Amino acid sequence: MTAAARPRHSIRFHSRSFHAMALAPQAPLTDWLAELDAWVERSPGFFVGRPIVLDLSNLELGKAEVVDLTKNLFERNIQIMGIEGGDPTWREYGMPPPFVSGGRYVNETPRSTVDTIAKIIDGGESPDDAKAQEATAAPAPQRSNALLLETPLRSGQYIEHLDGDVIVVGSVASGAEIVAGGSIHIYGALRGRAIAGAGHPRARIFCRKLEAELLAIDGLYMTADDMEATLRGRSVQVWLDGDSLMITAQD
Repeated sequence: MTAAARPRHSIRFHSRSFHAMALAPQAPLTDWLAELDAWVERSPGFFVGRPIVLDLSNLELGKAEVVDLTKNLFERNIQIMGIEGGDPTWREYGMPPPFVSGGRYVNETPRSTVDTIAKIIDGGESPDDAKAQEATAAPAPQRSNALLLETPLRSGQYIEHLDGDVIVVGSVASGAEIVAGGSIHIYGALRGRAIAGAGHPRARIFCRKLEAELLAIDGLYMTADDMEATLRGRSVQVWLDGDSLMITAQD
């Protein structure tokens, strides 16, 4: 009598992409943390459940200071999933992994470099030929990709579209949030949060009736307390002028 063979369960891996928010502290850290506390007080729960990357490119911190900073953020319910701009040798249990721009680990070889090396090995192509081919390759065509929402956004809904503009035919309720790579157009009342221009400072925000909790373009933000009272309830346009968020009425 022979024993029945047991099925073997292999480990399965999936490749997925996730959008993370980059948090970029500035010196002095005590002032920055105080400003962060004021932000959290105005928008409680804003960072809860969000993947956050800590961008240290504007700071020169030692390992102990970074550990202390991540602990301070954790106490504010801000969980750091990775560090950008830090020392790649900071690898130990409990420390967020080091990232580079685009979410790759610092020791990862770029995909284009790997492909070029493979071509040279397999086909005898020289490095000069590979560089020439890369330089003459036609860029991929770009096209606008707007997301159209034909129903109002209810409280608690979250819309993220990083490939273009977001157009809402209706209102955005308090507690709802829109994140767009391009501009945001709201043909109704904006009572929630509108975050436009993820990496695109020329993006704008338009809404028929301003009652927003938060407006942001390319990382610069304005809360309800920062908006002029004379603009509340009016049709407005929001844009970025250098390091200032500008807002003007359109009616």
